[in-house]
Amino acid sequence: MTDHFAGRDIVDPYRWLEDPDSEETAAFVAAQNAVSRPLLEGLPARDRFAASLDVLLSAPTRGVPFARGEHVFAWHNDGQNQPRLVRATGPELLEDGETILDVNALSDDGTRAVSAASINDDATLLAYAVADGGSDWRTIHVVDLETLEPLDVRIGWTKWNPPVWLPGGRSFTYWAYPEPDGNALTDEMPAGALYAFDVDARTSTLIWEPPTDRTMAYHGPADDDWFVLTTRVGGEKGNDLWVRHRDEDDLGRIVEGGEQDWHPIGVVGDELIAHTDDAASRYRLVAVDLLTGARRELIAEGEDVLDAARLTASGIVAVFLRDAQYRVQLFGRDGTPGDELPLGAGISISGLSGRDVSDTVYVGTTSFVERGARFVVEVKGGELVRCDELPRPEGTARVAATTGRLRVTSSDGAEVPAFVVAPDGADGPRPTLIWGYGGFNIPLTPEFRAIFAAWVQAGGTLVVPNLRGGGEFGADWHEAGTKERKQQVFDDLYAVAERLISDGVTTAQQLALHGRSNGGLLAGAALTQRPELWAAVLPGVGVLDMLRFHKFTIGWAWTRDYGNPDDDGVADYLLGYSPLHNIRPVEYPPTLITTGDHDDRVVPAHSFKFAAELQHEGLGGPFLLAVDTRAGHGAGKPRDAQVEEFADQLAFAAHHTGLSPEQG
Repeated sequence: MTDHFAGRDIVDPYRWLEDPDSEETAAFVAAQNAVSRPLLEGLPARDRFAASLDVLLSAPTRGVPFARGEHVFAWHNDGQNQPRLVRATGPELLEDGETILDVNALSDDGTRAVSAASINDDATLLAYAVADGGSDWRTIHVVDLETLEPLDVRIGWTKWNPPVWLPGGRSFTYWAYPEPDGNALTDEMPAGALYAFDVDARTSTLIWEPPTDRTMAYHGPADDDWFVLTTRVGGEKGNDLWVRHRDEDDLGRIVEGGEQDWHPIGVVGDELIAHTDDAASRYRLVAVDLLTGARRELIAEGEDVLDAARLTASGIVAVFLRDAQYRVQLFGRDGTPGDELPLGAGISISGLSGRDVSDTVYVGTTSFVERGARFVVEVKGGELVRCDELPRPEGTARVAATTGRLRVTSSDGAEVPAFVVAPDGADGPRPTLIWGYGGFNIPLTPEFRAIFAAWVQAGGTLVVPNLRGGGEFGADWHEAGTKERKQQVFDDLYAVAERLISDGVTTAQQLALHGRSNGGLLAGAALTQRPELWAAVLPGVGVLDMLRFHKFTIGWAWTRDYGNPDDDGVADYLLGYSPLHNIRPVEYPPTLITTGDHDDRVVPAHSFKFAAELQHEGLGGPFLLAVDTRAGHGAGKPRDAQVEEFADQLAFAAHHTGLSPEQG
């Protein structure tokens, strides 16, 4: 198969691997796993990593509580494949709370996950969305919380958007698509629409249908008077805000975002409170008059990035990023600054829940060295009344390590920071794993992950760089790593790697690179551009074919970061770094490519084609492809499957960087 891009003929010899249902693709996957599985399972450190991961993933986890009606709810997991949702009459009673939904009961093998859940205001109904086998497709179910009996509700072909309850608590909105005509795991998504489902009548009503196919919409905050809708067309930056008063039939556009993002966080009277980068690269909080469209500023742009905000009954809780680490500050409803929460340094906010009818807020924290804490916070406007940590369950996971910051100068002279997490007492060059992403305005901040902890426990150093394209330093930092500027993300990574080597933190023979999704693209590009820097490279569920990513499922939405390959100018710069199209007959380091056969976000064809081309053209290696069955992009993966996948990846990285079980 030959395509024509940017004045060039581009041969695509493995196009046949894009069909996930063909016998040829099935045979290819079986043959790849027949080679990779024995090699991975025979790695010296694999059993040790599997045992360590089993302990880490069996440690109890507790989600951030949230209140509805007279109850408080939270997700709990004590080492099962999936969590359970519990309720109690107060946050301190959740440890002995009543289970209202056990996700483990939805499947025997743990491959069904709850990807979204929403409880109505009086806590009488729960709507939850189930994803099967790692797919992004969801089916919505409803439970009566007074009897804990499931209702005869099954709404299929939904994605991403959670059910959102409307005032009155007997109807919720959802975004759904027509049943696909072709392959639901690979075909470009059809046009969707917003519906309201009446639980009592068991009927759905169309609320809004987009004017173009490639439109995504999100039902924002609602009160008794106002309904708010956020819409985004195609993969471009910026979104519009639409509102409808209860006395009106039609939606009206109150904000035309252009190239600015507007995220509604609440309605107060006839004003919409929104988080925006309009005239503020580091974001600000604005009140929009829903009758006139007039705007007034509540929280101005500052030195720190305003990452999120929540309304309380009397004030605003604002979450800021400072050097890729979080702080939380209180404000009055008029934007007057108040107290800061004493949550400690070097942390991330793992969750924040609060409602505009209460002055109680629940906050969760995490860091690289411990899973974190949960706090009950009471406020009065901008004043902190109470900030108490909830008891941690016995056995909460921790790792003995020290976190530092490294600052390097990138190719364009900009400073790029990175987190360096080293075992306590570590010195001298050590096997080091870089975990990178650099895209889609997503910040990489301190976070406890089992895969991180297991590597550090074994004696390795972990490095998490804050590359351009991420959201650590605001909209401009993100923009600097998008479209024709994407190469800068890779250059930032190389600057970090070279500095680690020159500073004696590690050597090229001890340095591994791992990334997932857009981070898989990062790993693939780094493999083909700078193979001499790495002892091992591990692209996971990566975007690796930059000329055809927009042809599958939701790939068209990524043109916001990558550009549209159908444009010759865009295709020209994409060809400059597309991992699939830059494999040459040169020496490449050992590479482990991982994907899931049910990944309908970054379809597995990316990994299949990249592995086939690398095995055909590349020298060195080995080049392994490991395909997980009944698995998708990663969200909701059962605990047992996580142990197996992470053990493969860490054992592979350890083997090729010289990290032995005895070293840790």
